[in-house]
Amino acid sequence: MSDVNKTVQKWHASFRKATDFDSWGQLVEAIDEYQILARQLQKEVQAPNSTDFNEEQKKNLGKIATCLEMRSASLQCSTQTKEEFKLEDLKKLENIITNILTYNKEFPFDVQPVPSRKILAPGEEENLELEEDDAAADAGHGSRDAFSPRAPGTLLPRLPSEPGMTLLTIKIEKIGLKDAGQCIDPYITISVKDMNGVDLNPAQDTPVASRKEDTYIHFNVDVEVQRHVEKLPKGAAIFFEFKHYKPKKRFTSTKCFAFMEMDEIKPGPIVIELYKKPTDFKRKKLQLLTKKPLYLHLHQTLHKES
Repeated sequence: MSDVNKTVQKWHASFRKATDFDSWGQLVEAIDEYQILARQLQKEVQAPNSTDFNEEQKKNLGKIATCLEMRSASLQCSTQTKEEFKLEDLKKLENIITNILTYNKEFPFDVQPVPSRKILAPGEEENLELEEDDAAADAGHGSRDAFSPRAPGTLLPRLPSEPGMTLLTIKIEKIGLKDAGQCIDPYITISVKDMNGVDLNPAQDTPVASRKEDTYIHFNVDVEVQRHVEKLPKGAAIFFEFKHYKPKKRFTSTKCFAFMEMDEIKPGPIVIELYKKPTDFKRKKLQLLTKKPLYLHLHQTLHKES
């Protein structure tokens, strides 16, 4: 059996494992398997010198990765929506992934391949880079006062109000970093996790930061938390992962992260500490990024309908 066929066979086994977990109601395991397989497919699609698959096959692999992420996002939402991607729909892709080398029909769903930006799993970039060693190499790329627009972000609108329920808007004002000027195309990924690190809402990305000034990178964007405050479980937290593009490595890297716990949800300004990567969603092994007084600056607004 060729290496390509072995790879396809492994993908098919992972697909069956994920959908089995999904059908058995083991949602945490299903989400993990969907996300792992989606990343594997993305890596194949984005591999610059790969000749194992032609462009049409890569396009289909990218679309499968999109569907896997859509199903994963559906499982992370507590309520059904019109955008929900159903398990029975996902299972229609099994034949495509098994026969990816010979499949020549139209893809069954109107989706686009995931964007060709290499985003690594939490901690994966640790094996590929040393942040401080790269600083000098990147310095020449980061001398702009404003950042060129690259990505529009994936921020979501505010949920409809419900009587007696509270919605939270978080304005991300700025982040303090000693090497702020060296960060290229910086943005922040916002996610809401339970105490076990499982997503409670789809993650959102800010647009690329608006400008930098001394040791600060300014965002000034509003993030609408996609769940009523009263419905957030005990021990949940809101995470902010600061990411930037590293031209030497040609991927987007997480530089640091911060989080806000439930007892910190209150109207007005708040500054929260920055921690070293990899992002620890379970908050078990936290290590401050710096001893300097540099923080993530936020402002919270609560909306409650009486």
